[in-house]
Amino acid sequence: MAMDLRKIKKLIELVQESDIAELAITEGEESIRITRYSPMPATISTQPSISAAPISPQAKMTNQYNVSSSVVSQVSSPPNTEGFVQVSPMVGTFYAAIEPDDVPLVKVGQRVSQGEVICIIEAMRMMNPIQAERDGVIRAIWAKDGDEIVFDQPLFSLI
Repeated sequence: MAMDLRKIKKLIELVQESDIAELAITEGEESIRITRYSPMPATISTQPSISAAPISPQAKMTNQYNVSSSVVSQVSSPPNTEGFVQVSPMVGTFYAAIEPDDVPLVKVGQRVSQGEVICIIEAMRMMNPIQAERDGVIRAIWAKDGDEIVFDQPLFSLI
């Protein structure tokens, strides 16, 4: 049975009226994901997928995320550092390299250009390349390979 178009429209309105960036709902074998922001232009699907935690019935009905307390505890206020702090544009799993055994895309001290892919975030089993928002030198990397991250979590400091 297909999801009701009226329900989908109502969910879109709820996302637009709230301050959430993304909403994912599963009903039986069907699922829908509504994001406030446009996706990255390209995806990379070479990383092994990691199963996501199921969305609780309360989260399905109240626009809340099913985020474990360990993820929330990892998020603190932005790092106290000079320069620009690039934050995560989405919830997902942080990967420093394209393949598990590859060298990281960036390291501390490396110069990056705006638009250069600096990490991968897996969200909803899609690999999303995250690009540097500006030119600079990587001063700090705030996430480790495999870390679960949340929206607006600091990822890199650039100077």
